Amino acid sequence: MTLPTPVEPAPRLAAAIGLRPEDLWIKRDDLLGIGGGGNKVRKLEYTAGLAHRDGADTLVTTGAPQSNHARLTAAVAAKLGLKAVLVFPGAPGESSSGNLVLDGLLGARIVWSGEVAAHALAEAAENVVAELQAAGAHPALIPFGGSSSVGAQGYVDCAEELLGQVPDLAHVVVALGSGGTMAGLVARLGVERVLGVDVGARPDPAEAVTTFARPLSPTPIAAKALRIRDQIGAGYGTYTPEATDALMLTARTEGIILDPTYTGRAMAGLIAAVKDGEISRGQTTVFVHTGGLPGLFGHPAAVAHAERLLS
Repeated sequence: MTLPTPVEPAPRLAAAIGLRPEDLWIKRDDLLGIGGGGNKVRKLEYTAGLAHRDGADTLVTTGAPQSNHARLTAAVAAKLGLKAVLVFPGAPGESSSGNLVLDGLLGARIVWSGEVAAHALAEAAENVVAELQAAGAHPALIPFGGSSSVGAQGYVDCAEELLGQVPDLAHVVVALGSGGTMAGLVARLGVERVLGVDVGARPDPAEAVTTFARPLSPTPIAAKALRIRDQIGAGYGTYTPEATDALMLTARTEGIILDPTYTGRAMAGLIAAVKDGEISRGQTTVFVHTGGLPGLFGHPAAVAHAERLLS
């Protein structure tokens, strides 16, 4: 893992969205250095690290078929000399690009669970763990998105890096999916400086953030005090118009590629926050680039839109 990740100025993007050129910085956690990078690596340093120390020989986790967390769990397992089993909804053959290609390259075994709800997917993962144990293996179940109080410690570390790199930061903007990334940032930086952009990955994002953050924070955290903006649109798996615009603008002003599910929505949330005055000119703002580029190539709507731009 490459630490600390750099913080880069984004002056042309800042000017395009209504900030001063010197106001906007991008924390490049997409450059964390293993398995294609991304925020899940920081969480896995703690969750997979604990499993490894406890003698696990297999990491089991869940997610959508294009899950960045699943890809990086497979990568970390390979790095540690462990096996990885990824439990996904759906069936084989529905998608074979993006993160799924990398899952296979990294040696992960995929268990397809059919069209199941989130709670049933968690039960399917627990069943896989039980089967592995019965076969004499020593599996460890890594939580959805790598998010737990243990995993969130990785973003307490990231917040410490940011305080050293951008000591006058007023806002940190980050995608809010499974909740652990925002939780770690809030635990160290406080609720007033962290803006989470809800992408629709779970029905209870505020409660998840507070649950993960409370054991790590020196002060009480209430769910209603969190700063959360909605960029879910028509649903988690959709490519929203706002994310589409944010991807193009970021690429064409700074040469930085976002993904349609997480960072594209997070940037759309940042743009909206500037537009309505929640973030103002003269306030130092850091956008946390949590990675996810491989997922772009497994998102049919995003790929189709990009191809249309060539015609």
